[in-house]
Amino acid sequence: MIWAWFGAAAVGLSLGLLGAGGAILTVPILVYLVGHDEKSAIAESLAIVGAIAVAGVIRAAMQKRVDFRSAALLAVPGIIGTYAGAHAAKFIPGAVQLVLLSVLMLTAATLMFRSRPALPASSTDSSSSPALPSRGPLWVIAVQGIGLGLATGLVGVGGGFLIVPVLVLLRKLPMPIAIGTSLAIIAVNSTTGFLKYLSMLGEQTGPGGAVLRVDWNIIGVFIAIGIAGSLIGSALAGRINQNTLKRIFAVFLVVMAGYILVRQAPRVMPGVFGPAAPVAPGASSNAASDREP
Repeated sequence: MIWAWFGAAAVGLSLGLLGAGGAILTVPILVYLVGHDEKSAIAESLAIVGAIAVAGVIRAAMQKRVDFRSAALLAVPGIIGTYAGAHAAKFIPGAVQLVLLSVLMLTAATLMFRSRPALPASSTDSSSSPALPSRGPLWVIAVQGIGLGLATGLVGVGGGFLIVPVLVLLRKLPMPIAIGTSLAIIAVNSTTGFLKYLSMLGEQTGPGGAVLRVDWNIIGVFIAIGIAGSLIGSALAGRINQNTLKRIFAVFLVVMAGYILVRQAPRVMPGVFGPAAPVAPGASSNAASDREP
């Protein structure tokens, strides 16, 4: 379990340093290190990342590093997408959700490997950011908000690795403000997804017919450790080269995505990747053999 606590600290550090990556790490940690069912892990991840993001938003807002107008443009349609994604997840096996998560991990790694010119971060006053022109109409941003919400609802990711580029490229926010604003959007989407999952878990069963539920003790411990990690990460953000940090994190995501694919592919396509019993939609696919000691 000690590795799970290190994982919780890594989740907080990731959110504090990059404004992203928290939920992408949380779900695998809860499944493979804590041993929770995939769907319970996704619900718990949303609660954990949402709470850590709220703490980060409060700190960022005090430093005037949150553009609430841009946050609303993505978060409001994101609520719709998150709710729809969480509802659809009810009919998708947990193993398939983890495979989708691994695909998003590889997408995030690709985005992080891309080098783009850094925008000036001299201004950290969010009051001036709404006046910055966007590169596309508002409906484009709204559609992207819905898409980000769908990803949150389907696989429990906050979507920060996609939100930050949208805020930088479309809203033209300086990176420090984009990171703070992304936390506000993550907090809204994660809360929406968690509430929807919480209402659905009681209708689903895991191994042995046990009703799926969240572990509030694990959620509480991960939130506490994660918030501490996010505070440390936020304090270190200005002292570490962001491009180097992103590339290191991208390599880690590729490794993690490969591990998930190796573990879950035999379940999703048993006839192709190896023998495995098919998993019925809505049922747990986290067999005892997939749990780490």
